[in-house]
Amino acid sequence: MKHFVIEINYLVPTDQLLEVTVEHRAFLQTGYQDGILLYSGPKVPRTGGMIVARAETAEALIDFFHNDPYQRKGVANYRFIEFEPVFKQKFMEDWI
Repeated sequence: MKHFVIEINYLVPTDQLLEVTVEHRAFLQTGYQDGILLYSGPKVPRTGGMIVARAETAEALIDFFHNDPYQRKGVANYRFIEFEPVFKQKFMEDWI
């Protein structure tokens, strides 16, 4: 498995995201159920979000996020950063 940090940057003011954020979070839940996502949340200040994920390939992860309502509705862009976990907490061994 490859590991990634995904940075989401909003392209519209946050007050225009209320409805689509509900859809985005439901979409993310499918990633948690499939074991793709480890954790996620909004940046502070709320200009976007951050996600830690894993996938077989970068292309597979990018394909997964093509279905994100934020991307489908054009309200955010994404930056995918691959990294290699070297050190980890013991409780993370099964996930990594």
